[in-house]
Amino acid sequence: MRSRVLLAAAVVTSLAVGVAVGARLAGRLDPPTRAAEPAAAPAPAAVAAASAVGGPDFSAIARRGTPAVVNISALQVYRAERSPFSSDPFFRDFFGQDFPGLRMPLEERKTSLGSGVVVGADGVIVTNNHVIEHANQIAITTSDHRRFRGKLVGTDPVTDIAVVKIDARGLPTLPWGDSSRAAVGEYVVAIGNPFQLNQTVTMGIISATGRSNVGIVDYEDFIQTDAAINPGNSGGALLNARSELIGINTAIYSETGGYQGIGFAVPANLARTVVDQLVRQGRVVRGWIGITKISDVADASGLESGQGVVIVELLRGSPADRAGIEPGDVVVAVDGRTVETASQLRNELAGARVGTELRLTVRRDGRRLQVLIPIEEARGRV
Repeated sequence: MRSRVLLAAAVVTSLAVGVAVGARLAGRLDPPTRAAEPAAAPAPAAVAAASAVGGPDFSAIARRGTPAVVNISALQVYRAERSPFSSDPFFRDFFGQDFPGLRMPLEERKTSLGSGVVVGADGVIVTNNHVIEHANQIAITTSDHRRFRGKLVGTDPVTDIAVVKIDARGLPTLPWGDSSRAAVGEYVVAIGNPFQLNQTVTMGIISATGRSNVGIVDYEDFIQTDAAINPGNSGGALLNARSELIGINTAIYSETGGYQGIGFAVPANLARTVVDQLVRQGRVVRGWIGITKISDVADASGLESGQGVVIVELLRGSPADRAGIEPGDVVVAVDGRTVETASQLRNELAGARVGTELRLTVRRDGRRLQVLIPIEEARGRV
């Protein structure tokens, strides 16, 4: 949490204790407004719709969600050449900095604490990559206080998602929700282990969707929330009023290192795609067409901001080049879906299925063109 990046007058710092990676959040919620009249009939329990008191039954959501959230402790062991006397200026001045006695191999240990969500009854757990990155040992503690040794299944640093497996059966799980249906103003509940306070539950609303250009990972499409999230919440669950998992809590904005009302969660649709591929094949396959640099529309393009994405550079001989894409082209749609930001286009291209064709709608010299481009595998190229 010592690493800081100035962004919108806030510092982006990690949610996992001991790991500097991301950001911090916060916010203030007014109590839900009481309905003018009692509801004619109670909403179905599975839907958890607004009740007579003006909001979802948060206690029911907590009872459904907390058993599926686990505590993760990741031990990282580093080997360093340093003597106990290396910090003493007398020894450094007398023997010199390169004296072999000052370069004794020492073992340094660092523990990262975070959260995880059980998405498979057979022990499949999703968390953040930065929680378990470089870990030599992963310890999992379930809500009923059982401890397991976690086995790393796979990681995807560009989305900050990782999958861990434990040897257990019949674990409580959370169902995946459809994050594309998440709406601004919708109630959400965050569950995690901030500051080692296990199964902490907080509530808030969705403040924004599709949040990108935050600077946390390469592929960003965050759900922003004001539900209280603090160090240790990384990898925890963001639930909607139907107790569905719609996000994996990842980062917060903060000037203080604690909750300030702005938190980010990887949307469930993206996280689920990554988890499924990691479990099935141990890696994530992404589409690639050879466009290497893009930017949001500038004034020079003749379009207003949000009306497309400018192609700045592409690789010669790449699928995009062979299909006729040129630097300066403005992409306004992908397969008929309007494109407004560079992050959105990047996510669209990465999510395209390898072996298929993608139809880009581009503007060039006042003309509107349709270009079909074959999708190849990214193979480490972002």
